[in-house]
Amino acid sequence: MPEKRSPRLHVDGAILGFKRALRTQNNKISLIKIKGCDSKDGVDFYLGKKVAFITKGTVADKYGNKFRVNWGKVCRAHGANGAVRCKFSRPLPPQAIGGKVRIMLYPSRV
Repeated sequence: MPEKRSPRLHVDGAILGFKRALRTQNNKISLIKIKGCDSKDGVDFYLGKKVAFITKGTVADKYGNKFRVNWGKVCRAHGANGAVRCKFSRPLPPQAIGGKVRIMLYPSRV
């Protein structure tokens, strides 16, 4: 018998950039495109969900973990094509643009 897989707890997303105007940009709010979400109606499910930006460091912490996580939250929709605005606790670095994030499927609002 095949092993039973654990349920999927996240959806992948791509970082598009920061919220900005013509001359100013807000680094705390990032624009993220969620994979499989192509309309403003589909964004409603993801509102309030946690977002994780994961990087790998060179030095391990006291638990032996080399991964660093920057947590954020989906705030609202951005446009009509399924992009969202996410507010992070610490601003994402500019090198993160075009990178991947995980949109966790919790907390649930159902």
